[in-house]
Amino acid sequence: MKNLIIGGVPEHFNLPWYVTLRNKEYTKKGINLRWKDFPGGTGAMNKALRDKEIDMAVILSEGIIRDIVQGNQSKIVQIFVKSPLIWGIHVAENSDYKTINDLKGTKAAISRYGSGSHLMAYINAQKHNWNLKTDLQFEVIKNLKGAIEGLPKGKGDYFMWEKFTTKPFVDNGTFRLIDECPTPWSCFVIAVRNDVLENQPESIKTILEIINKTTTGFKNTLNLAEIISERYKQKLEDVQQWLQLTQWSQENISEKEVATIQDRLIELKLIESKIVANKLLHNF
Repeated sequence: MKNLIIGGVPEHFNLPWYVTLRNKEYTKKGINLRWKDFPGGTGAMNKALRDKEIDMAVILSEGIIRDIVQGNQSKIVQIFVKSPLIWGIHVAENSDYKTINDLKGTKAAISRYGSGSHLMAYINAQKHNWNLKTDLQFEVIKNLKGAIEGLPKGKGDYFMWEKFTTKPFVDNGTFRLIDECPTPWSCFVIAVRNDVLENQPESIKTILEIINKTTTGFKNTLNLAEIISERYKQKLEDVQQWLQLTQWSQENISEKEVATIQDRLIELKLIESKIVANKLLHNF
């Protein structure tokens, strides 16, 4: 039995992994794949890949690409969700901030440096023509729970997180949603450490075959919206809207899209130079 650990956020995007693990589909192929939740998101998973705490991760495209450029010994093997991630821009309900322009020069609450919430704050700032040096400040709050507790107390001024994940906390009056910022590219990819790709290529290939078979027709699952609504404590109408917007993928990210992401990261001064696609991608 091959032992492997995969990391991901505990969010609705990753339900196909839960289904395949529950059905012991990897075990049937001689793979003991274990799932590890990362509420802290991409920055925490990048660290776990570097520290060899996990073997693979379902992770944000821009976050893992930046970290590989900066020395993370991993490669992207596939897109997992090819539709954009819609980041909600939230403030505390008791906040005086009403519009996106009010947030210029204030503190973005982020899970950690190098995380999606950190990188997307730059994307959002550029979108609104803010000065990236003077109009962006950061407050580390670790995860969604940290934002729920911290934002109403003034720890950070606004918080960017996946819109539908935070929707229950908008509904209950913890946050106010004041704007949205979709990623300009496919949102989630599957990344694997280089040494794992070298030592266990067949296991990784089998894992991808199993998850791809599941995601191919996943939207046709009977009562899928109801299942997601119940499991992730979200309103049925929100889940139905999210499902309409979401597309899983069974293909690897293109060299063109990798170049687009790296160009944007350079523009935002989040990386110093680009690396060639074959240092970022592994194709089976």
